[in-house]
Amino acid sequence: MKRILRYSLLLLTVILSIGTYFTNKLMYIRKKDNAVIVERESIAGRLNVSAYDQLEKEEHFIHSPLGYSLKVVVAAPYPSNRYVIISHGVTENKTNSIKYMNLFLSRGFNVVIYDHRRHGESGGKTTSYGYYEKYDLKAVVDWLKRQKGPDVLLGIHGESMGAATMLLYAGSLADDADFYIADCPFSDLSGQLTHHLRTTFKLPPKVILPISNVFLRLRDKYSIHDVSPLAVVSYISKPVLFIHSKDDTFIPPVMTEMLYEQKNEPKKLFIAKNGAHAQSYNENKEAYEAAIDSFFTDNGIPFQVEDSPAHKFER
Repeated sequence: MKRILRYSLLLLTVILSIGTYFTNKLMYIRKKDNAVIVERESIAGRLNVSAYDQLEKEEHFIHSPLGYSLKVVVAAPYPSNRYVIISHGVTENKTNSIKYMNLFLSRGFNVVIYDHRRHGESGGKTTSYGYYEKYDLKAVVDWLKRQKGPDVLLGIHGESMGAATMLLYAGSLADDADFYIADCPFSDLSGQLTHHLRTTFKLPPKVILPISNVFLRLRDKYSIHDVSPLAVVSYISKPVLFIHSKDDTFIPPVMTEMLYEQKNEPKKLFIAKNGAHAQSYNENKEAYEAAIDSFFTDNGIPFQVEDSPAHKFER
């Protein structure tokens, strides 16, 4: 009897350790310091801090329906109703979105960048890989339409977790943008975690994931299986441009290919030749921009490549 009790306590300790450790890794993933992001983007020539600081823009804190504030920055140099909202990846913040801001400003769009929950200057206690973030994205969209009017021609660009968030938003909450650009999204969180448990931790996902999922439900009130862009992408009727680097090992490009196959027309797929995860634009700038311009042309989205304020804060 004592032996059974001892083994039972040992098993319980193991389960508690596994569940707590892996949900901590998920919910409180270590974020990059903003100074590190600024230095990286500046050295790479994607950010001129002084010029960006002088860019005419509006900064706002808007209310999340989940009970915290979201930091939003609006750069609107054009007297038009064309806007792009940019949704950044996990561990990053809105500073990482500035390079994409440059891209869309130079095509005649006004641009909104913002910090996800628990990132940058936004509130929120945990990261949920799109599950709660999709409601925050909806709050940003709704706020922009209240500010600028319901006739806004709106695009959303997302990178990595930001792309998954965008697809979850469009597929399960509101398909109310005019176009979407999904750069290196995962197809579903379960598959992404399975991939990392096998490649990074060398651990059996069939043991770790069920335990972690029970703890995640208890601690953050959602399931790993609830975070699946693949399950909802077919409900998106608006045009989607899917982008991925062929050499991405963090989120395998097959995940984007699966999403592309599941999405109904209109859609477009661009697999970049160079770069690791979330490096498609950095390592394939001309081809990336050409893919976006082709996507716009194919879907009748008005744009013009011009000498815009973007060039004033990109070195």
